[in-house]
Amino acid sequence: MTAEHRILGIDPGSHATGWGVVSVTPMVRRIASGVVRPGRELALPGRLLLIHEALTAVIAEHAPDVMVVESLFNARNARSSLVLGHARGAALLAGARAGLQVCEYSPGEIKKALTGNGQAGKEQVRFMVMRLLTLRQAPGLDESDALAIALAHQGRTRVPRVSRSHA
Repeated sequence: MTAEHRILGIDPGSHATGWGVVSVTPMVRRIASGVVRPGRELALPGRLLLIHEALTAVIAEHAPDVMVVESLFNARNARSSLVLGHARGAALLAGARAGLQVCEYSPGEIKKALTGNGQAGKEQVRFMVMRLLTLRQAPGLDESDALAIALAHQGRTRVPRVSRSHA
């Protein structure tokens, strides 16, 4: 019997945080995915709390072995970068509290891993996610980005045996 390895990909955002869990056995398949949308009417602390709580629930339900988060990139302005950093922090905290190993990849690394082009557009990435996971329906862009992050890690690591850290 082949051991299952689960990877949780996170595409952080303060208004929409995509998440996706893939299983590698060594076949790769989608277990679950979705988007956390805290609501634009909430102040930033409330949005961060909802992101953290939702990802904590995803981790508890799907028991990933590793969490992979898109790293911070230079947004158009400093405030956008700062807010994105806060959303990443809420996600990283959920993974750390669960004792998961957390890895990070830049957007360019993720795009290159899936499409061969570090400058690929979101639609190209979604097409490859659908193809690699044999999805019949197109997921939303935040959801497909999260699945792409998990797939990029799987392709890069070739299904390592990851043990949970208990830090």
